Amino acid sequence: MAAPEAPDVQPEAPEAPVAPKHPVDRRPPLARLAAFGFQHVLIMYTGCITVPLVFGAAAGLDRSTIGLLINADLLVAGLITLVQSLGVGKVLGIRLPIVTGATFASVTPMILIAGEYGMPAVYGSMLAAGLFGLVVAVPFARLVRFFPPLVSGVVITVVGLSLIGVAGGLITGNDPKAPDYASPARLALAAGVLVAIVLFARFARGFLGQVGILAAIVLGTLAAVPLGLTDFSGAAGADWFGTAAPFHFGAPEFPASAVISMCVVMLVIFTESTATMMAVGEATGREVTDKDLARGLAADGLSGVLGGAMNSFMDTVFTQNVGLLRLTGVSSRYVTAAAGGMLLVLGLVPRLGELVAALPGPVVGAAGLMLFATVTMVGINTLRRVDLDRGHNLTIAAVALGAGLLPELAEGVYDRFPSWVQIILGSGITSAALVAFLLNLLFHHTGRIQHSRPEPIRRTIEASDPTEPDGEPDAEAQEPGKAGKAGQETPAGEEVREPARLRD
Repeated sequence: MAAPEAPDVQPEAPEAPVAPKHPVDRRPPLARLAAFGFQHVLIMYTGCITVPLVFGAAAGLDRSTIGLLINADLLVAGLITLVQSLGVGKVLGIRLPIVTGATFASVTPMILIAGEYGMPAVYGSMLAAGLFGLVVAVPFARLVRFFPPLVSGVVITVVGLSLIGVAGGLITGNDPKAPDYASPARLALAAGVLVAIVLFARFARGFLGQVGILAAIVLGTLAAVPLGLTDFSGAAGADWFGTAAPFHFGAPEFPASAVISMCVVMLVIFTESTATMMAVGEATGREVTDKDLARGLAADGLSGVLGGAMNSFMDTVFTQNVGLLRLTGVSSRYVTAAAGGMLLVLGLVPRLGELVAALPGPVVGAAGLMLFATVTMVGINTLRRVDLDRGHNLTIAAVALGAGLLPELAEGVYDRFPSWVQIILGSGITSAALVAFLLNLLFHHTGRIQHSRPEPIRRTIEASDPTEPDGEPDAEAQEPGKAGKAGQETPAGEEVREPARLRD
C-alpha cells in the first residue's frame, strides 16, 4: 500500500521589513511628550503674549480687554500649531515640529490702523489679509528657488539678532525708571539660569539633558522667590474659564489702505516662515518640498482669517522653538502638537495663562537669550554653506544684514517717512527679507551677469603664473557658474558645499 502523499505546503514568504519611522513621525511616551511639549510652551509663551501686550497698550485698551486679546492669541496659536504639526488632509499644515505664535511684524501696522480707522478696521484688514494669504500660498511656494541659503540665512540671522533685545528687556526690566531696573539681583539670577542651562547641556544625560532648559527655568523660579522677583498674585484673581466672542469690537471694516498694508505684512510673514520652515527641515533631516511649503504657508494664511474673526493676531513660525529643536535633538511633531494642545487650554483658562505669565522676567529672558542666540547661529551656519567669494554674494549678504539691523539698532530711523514706509522698513526682519530677496533677484536672476570682482589676494597670488607679472587668474576660475571642478556648474548665489534640502 502506497504511503499517502504529504500535502503540498507552500513556504510562507518572509515579511517585508518595516521601514523605521522618521524621527519627525515618532511618538515619545506620554510623560515625555507632556514634558517636551510644556518646554516648548514655556519657551514661546512670553514672545506670544508680548504682541497683545504691546499692541493693547499702544491702542489704549483697558486691562480686561488686553486680557481677552491674550486669551484669543493663545487660542489661535494653539489651533495653528496643531494644524502645522498634524496637518489637515493635503491642504493645510507642513507636518513638521513647528510652534506658531503672534508675529511682531504685524504690531506696527496694527497700531497705525487702530489710530487712524479704529479696531474694526484692524481686524477687518487682518481677515482680508488672511484670505489673501490662502490664495497666494501655492504660487508663493513655487518661488522657493528665489530663497536660496543666501537669502534664508540672512533672514534667520536677523530674526535671531533682533530677538536678543527682547530677551535683554526681560532680564533688565523694560522700565528704566523702575527701582530694580538692571539690578544686580536680576542680572545674577539670569546668569545663574544660563549657567544651569550650560551645565545641564554638558553633564546631563538622557531625558534630563533634553529638558535642561525647562529644569533651569524651574530652578531659576525657585531661586527668584527669596530675591523678591516673583509675583503670582495676578493668577489668583484671574477667571478659570473665558474667551472673547467673535468680532468683539464690532463688524469688521475694510479700508483699502489698511487692507493693502496688512497684505504686505502677510507677504513678510510668508518670507519669514519660508526661511524658518527651511531651517526646521534642515534641523530634522526631512526634505521640504514646494507642496509642503504651500501647506505650511496656507496655515499662516488661516491664522489671519481666525485672528480677524476671533480678535487675535496673525501667526508665524516661532524661531525660538527651532532653536530648542537644535539644542534638545527632539524632533517629533507630536511634541509640538502637545504644545499646541496646551496653548489651547491656556487660552481657555485665563488663570493658568496668568500663572505662566508670572514667571520671573530674568529667568525667561535668560532662556530666551540662549535660544535666540542659537537661532542666530543657525542663520550663520546657513550662510556658511554659501560661497561668499562668488557672484557678489558677500555684497548681497552685507547690504541685507545692514538693512535688517538698522531699524533694530537705530530706533526711529524711519519716523519721518510716510506710514506705509514705516510699516515695511520699520521691522528689521521685513527689511532684511525684502533687501536680500531683491538683491538676489538682481544679481542672480536677471540674465547672465559678468562679474568683475577680483579674486582674494591670497588666491590670486597662488593662482598667478610667475612668468606673467600681472598675475591674471585663470579664465575658468573667474566664470561665476563654475564650482571648482570641471563639468560641475553651480548657479551663483546657491550653496556649493552640499545640496539644499528644499527643492522646487
